[in-house]
Amino acid sequence: MKSNPVSLWDASAEEEEISRPFQAASTVDVAIVGGGFTGLSTALHCAEKGLSVQLLEAEQIGYGGSGRNCGLVNAALWLPPAKVREQLGNTYGPRFIREFGKGPEYVFSLIEKHQMRCETTRTGTIHAAHSPGGMKDLQGRMAEWKRLGEPVELLDRAEVSDMIGTTRFHGGLLDHRAGTINPMGYCRGLARAADGAGAVISTGIRVTGLRKEGRAWMVETDQGEIHARNVILGTNAYTDELWPGLKRVFTMIHYFQLATRPLDGRASSILPGKQGLWDTAPIMFNIRRDAFDRLLVGSMGKFMGTLESGLSQRWASHQIRKIFPQLGPVEFEAAWHGQIAMTPDHLPRIHELDTNLFTSIGYNGRGITTGTLFGKSMADLLTGMPAVDLPLPISTLTTVPSAPIHSRLYQSAFTANQVIRSIV
Repeated sequence: MKSNPVSLWDASAEEEEISRPFQAASTVDVAIVGGGFTGLSTALHCAEKGLSVQLLEAEQIGYGGSGRNCGLVNAALWLPPAKVREQLGNTYGPRFIREFGKGPEYVFSLIEKHQMRCETTRTGTIHAAHSPGGMKDLQGRMAEWKRLGEPVELLDRAEVSDMIGTTRFHGGLLDHRAGTINPMGYCRGLARAADGAGAVISTGIRVTGLRKEGRAWMVETDQGEIHARNVILGTNAYTDELWPGLKRVFTMIHYFQLATRPLDGRASSILPGKQGLWDTAPIMFNIRRDAFDRLLVGSMGKFMGTLESGLSQRWASHQIRKIFPQLGPVEFEAAWHGQIAMTPDHLPRIHELDTNLFTSIGYNGRGITTGTLFGKSMADLLTGMPAVDLPLPISTLTTVPSAPIHSRLYQSAFTANQVIRSIV
């Protein structure tokens, strides 16, 4: 087991890490910055289309939000379909809903095709109503999904109680399209598949600059330069100052997780179908069980304290005791937090930052499907697909000047929520 894993998933993933030597002074069709879902999916799909690919990751594969993800493979966005149509219009709105509604199916098809070992379940996910108002919201969403003919089921209080193992929720939506994975296992599986298709994936290489040369780019790193005809930035919430202003198109928030030690059958009544769950509360809460019978709980904010004591440990212990009193005391094995890129309208973006330089960004907590599908779209775009056929229009980079302030305010609210929920 790794001495300092970035998450439980990093320690427990069966897939091996992939990294190849970096060849400075080389020339490639596509240079990709970032080794998460977006970068790895782009690398895989570009290599399968015959493009030469160099992926550069400053840390390890899945180091950022991808390897710290909750592991819920959800369809579409957390916005209701009507809101997506309203914001994207009659052309892109239905297209986005349709394509991203099939996102889990595409992720699972890649897992199956490449035999990725990532603890896959395909029993759906549950959007649970934390209050009567939350249930009303879910009823509205259900009407939309029913109109679109999607396999989503509205559960009453008794039904959701049976599926979750608690009476704390007022109902829920069961999305049969969705499921769960070990997200780091999926990252490494994508890396293995991309490597097998001919992409060169190099870790521990930090990109320090981008210099335009005609219609191509010189990619500067701390270990030399490479020449690339196209560049894709796949850094999302871990974007730094590499491209001016890009870090300021979203508000960064943290999301933390705690995992119990394996419960050895004690949790058999909790999510017996192994669905992942998140709730309708403004400060979201999630629950799932992994393949080794650990219970994982999480919410917005940073992990604070230690596994034995501190604010987050008290919060998690209190939540488990309140929601699942049948479980009794638990001990925690792992805790971590990651970063999420939240946009003002909760929609992702595709930007053409300059000639042959693209990024998709602002996933709003839906990284698994969004990163995978945008990676495929980037490969299609670079091999001749018209930009008008993308799932979203290419938009102008617009910064959010108040984003750093909002990030600090959100963190204060999330910390207060941990304090309150530790005693209520």
